[in-house]
Amino acid sequence: MTIRVYKRTTNGRRNASVNLHTEVTKKFPEKSLLAPLVRGSGRNVQGKITIAGRGGGHKRRYRKIDFKRNKDAVIGNVVGIEYDPNRSSHIALIEYPCGDRRYIISPKGLTAGDTVMSSAEQIDPKVGNCMPIKHIPTGMALHNVEMEPGAGGRMCRGAGMYARLTNKEGRWATIVLPSGEVRQVSMECRATIGEVGNSDHGKVVLGKAGRNRWLGRRPTTRGIAMSHHAHPHGGGSVSKGGREPCNYSGTFAKGGRTRRYGKSSDERIIRRRRSKRYGQLKL
Repeated sequence: MTIRVYKRTTNGRRNASVNLHTEVTKKFPEKSLLAPLVRGSGRNVQGKITIAGRGGGHKRRYRKIDFKRNKDAVIGNVVGIEYDPNRSSHIALIEYPCGDRRYIISPKGLTAGDTVMSSAEQIDPKVGNCMPIKHIPTGMALHNVEMEPGAGGRMCRGAGMYARLTNKEGRWATIVLPSGEVRQVSMECRATIGEVGNSDHGKVVLGKAGRNRWLGRRPTTRGIAMSHHAHPHGGGSVSKGGREPCNYSGTFAKGGRTRRYGKSSDERIIRRRRSKRYGQLKL
């Protein structure tokens, strides 16, 4: 990937940069794999704002991604790598001999003209191939990892993400996630070999507020500047000491837990992720 830093010609250009998307080889999306994308602007079914700072932005269309990778024992040819406005990673258009076309998350190193394959049996563990974890050698980097067999990939789908397969024992495989969490998943769950591409996505500096508006992000009001019934920090004197920083619904903003207690998958977590306050565990 290549990040271009702009010259300081204006205030908006100072320290700004842009991703050149050098991996992208296909300009226009596949029409048969597009769907309308209705944006709720942070509102629920009652029309009430539940997520602040959402709204506006450029119009988008959703790209249908094949997260299940269930077209087995058929070699697919990579037609091209595309930009997807709905996610941080790039996507790859795969064409099969029968004429069927599907989008997949584009892993690092995959280029137009390459071949990928998905199978329920053991196949060559090369970048882009998908198979059950029981057939993948330990120590490999994985992405688009399923949490339940057949449910489709849920973990490690963002730009530059990957999980490390460390151990296989009995019915369970142990993987280390990018957050530092160590988790067990079923050996029947599928995963794709390699790490997700576009790893420089997080290095882009927007430079001006207008670029945030293009992405559908509106200005954020400080909680302490609100009234007492609009935010826990609002009202009263200027100082709100003794109160943990939180959003307007009361969720802690500085390292507080956001995961719901009592989930059935809790028993599969060997070690929880480390808080950003204390640093992350390196893979």
